[in-house]
Amino acid sequence: MTGDYASDQACAKIKEVSNRPPPEIMAAFQVLSGKWTLIVLCHLSKGTYRFNELKRAIPGVTQHMLTGTLKELETNRLIQRTIFPEVPLRVEYQLSAHGRSLRPVIEALFDWGRLHLDELDRLEKKTKGR
Repeated sequence: MTGDYASDQACAKIKEVSNRPPPEIMAAFQVLSGKWTLIVLCHLSKGTYRFNELKRAIPGVTQHMLTGTLKELETNRLIQRTIFPEVPLRVEYQLSAHGRSLRPVIEALFDWGRLHLDELDRLEKKTKGR
């Protein structure tokens, strides 16, 4: 094996399972696979948001989808929802301690996405150059 020891261990664990995905991968997939989940987590990794601030920060998300995503993230204990007993009612969302543990994962996905976009751009330029 080459590369990072932790990565090699993870790959070795994945190879051990022949017919089904490892439960660790399935657990992560079930929590992170929602259409808006990673985008919401990415925004909340920058700080605390109120609902409408978050909705404005994410073009294309509907109120219904954002509400569902936030409820699911709260159920999975990745975010905290704080209700302030004021008139009008104020609700704020932020990453929980468990949610903050995803920051390195989000950063790694961002870095990989940048590499992927660069690769697609390189391939497109190569194709146009033929």
